[in-house]
Amino acid sequence: MLFVLLLAAAVWGLAAAFGIRREIRWLVIGLLYVAILAMLVVLPEGAALRGWLGWSVGAWLVFGGAGLAVWSYAQMLGRLRRRAGSAAEARSEATAPTAGGVGASPRTAALSDAEVERYSRHLILREIGGQGQRRLRNAHVLVVGAGGIGSPALLYLAGAGVGRITLVDDDSVDLSNLQRQVIHRTEDIGRSKVSSAARGIHALNPGVTVVPVERRLDAELAAELIPGVDLVLDGSDGFATRALVNNASVAARVPLLSASVGQWEGQISLFDPARGAPCLACLFPVEPAAGLAPTCAEGGVAGPLPGVLGTMMALETLKELTGAGTGLRGRLLLYDGLYGETRMITVLRRPGCPVCGDI
Repeated sequence: MLFVLLLAAAVWGLAAAFGIRREIRWLVIGLLYVAILAMLVVLPEGAALRGWLGWSVGAWLVFGGAGLAVWSYAQMLGRLRRRAGSAAEARSEATAPTAGGVGASPRTAALSDAEVERYSRHLILREIGGQGQRRLRNAHVLVVGAGGIGSPALLYLAGAGVGRITLVDDDSVDLSNLQRQVIHRTEDIGRSKVSSAARGIHALNPGVTVVPVERRLDAELAAELIPGVDLVLDGSDGFATRALVNNASVAARVPLLSASVGQWEGQISLFDPARGAPCLACLFPVEPAAGLAPTCAEGGVAGPLPGVLGTMMALETLKELTGAGTGLRGRLLLYDGLYGETRMITVLRRPGCPVCGDI
């Protein structure tokens, strides 16, 4: 075995000294490998040369297969780096969202080697690629609520490489939250949810900028935060807050991805009247009567259900920011966890809507 390795190293070094291209050198090494396998098959047992070659045919096949796997992986990473760094992308730059936040990377800057490795599964998706990953890196989203829906959404947004996340929540972590709010841990009980969530995000992806806002969202704060973002994600637990977020998003002409859950059911849609879709008030013009839409604290909720809707929210965010696929603009997705059923409903703007009627 040592003899073969020394021979291969000598061949490689000699070829390099004469300036022979790397591809030709690898071809020679491959031919040497094939010759070794052929000799092991042809030579009789006990031949002296078999001792110099070392392993059996099976061992050499395993060694060659492992080497081929490593080489293929290196080639794939090389292609991803070239693709991520290329300025000539198929998608139009005009559809990219505005870079959010101070210090955001330039939209056309190539991804670093670490980013290529981290987001490699996105980069090989035709619908995302290097251009789409840079759009995610330069995006700024506002997430309202770090609870059952916000928790999985935040984790997947961080994992996906959304560059800047502003998070608003005035609540603290409670023991009863941990049944479904998966970004928080037992040791976070008593800590503010925005602080706990920020720590969870940075543990997953330190490259994401988190702006924690430990305040209850009101009209003034919403009017201050929403105009500076590319997309609003609302996972709050209460109709009044959802209506407030909707009003501010419509006024700022920023798309709103809103999800809600209760007991075993959930729903999600993208509200965007500035681009032809309805707003939340088109569907729900008045607050439901008491008892018709109880909060999770009032009516209970199956633990994984907010995770399903929060994960859907994260996926729809990626689609909206990168332009991939068909989103939920003008469509309401209903999910029934108890019976494992989903329904898609087309929703239209309501004429004379007091919130978006003038858009």
